[in-house]
Amino acid sequence: MNDPQPHTNRQFEEELRALRTWLLKMGGMIERQINDAVNSLVNRNSAEAREVIAHDAEVNRMDIDIEALCLRLLALRQPAAGDLRFITTGLKIDYDLERIGDLAVNICERALELNEEPILSYYIDIPRMASLAESMVRDSLDAFLRGDCELAQRVMERDDEVDQLNGQIFRDLLSYMAENPQAISRGARILFISKNLERIADHASNVAEMVMFMVKGKTIRHMDKSKQ
Repeated sequence: MNDPQPHTNRQFEEELRALRTWLLKMGGMIERQINDAVNSLVNRNSAEAREVIAHDAEVNRMDIDIEALCLRLLALRQPAAGDLRFITTGLKIDYDLERIGDLAVNICERALELNEEPILSYYIDIPRMASLAESMVRDSLDAFLRGDCELAQRVMERDDEVDQLNGQIFRDLLSYMAENPQAISRGARILFISKNLERIADHASNVAEMVMFMVKGKTIRHMDKSKQ
């Protein structure tokens, strides 16, 4: 997507650039949070988990700042057309990124609990699922930066793969816990982590949907995928 036509108000231009920069910075922080959260589980690194939890306050501060900027731009600049879609997209992306940060914290809290217990013999497809979810977050932000609807579409399609992995993990762990009752507590925590990764992918898909709205002015939520 090409940048909007230059504004006569230079300060407005600078504010729009600032919004884009802050969203991308927040997105980079969130990507690291996801990666570090799963590493803290797989490597049984409780210090890394605590660091992710501590950094959540910074993510929350950025969320507040971005929301305030978006609302100020809407109230004072009365944007229209592409600028209006860009700012409303920024508001929605900000919300989804903040929620992803919260989900990464949830994973770390479960990792801290699991790290205090004997290791479960396997984490099944958790690392693969995490890698997919993280790539969806990264690509949805790249699609936002470039106004790339094709990339946004591929992000949304990948959500099905994450859902399938989540279902497979659920079935495999249920069977494992039935055969190993002593592992039920640990298995339940891993199921919780899997669900959080599935929710992260959902939020990344939401960001991709907003990219489609920003570029095309078309809302695709609740639409049949074959008609997108």
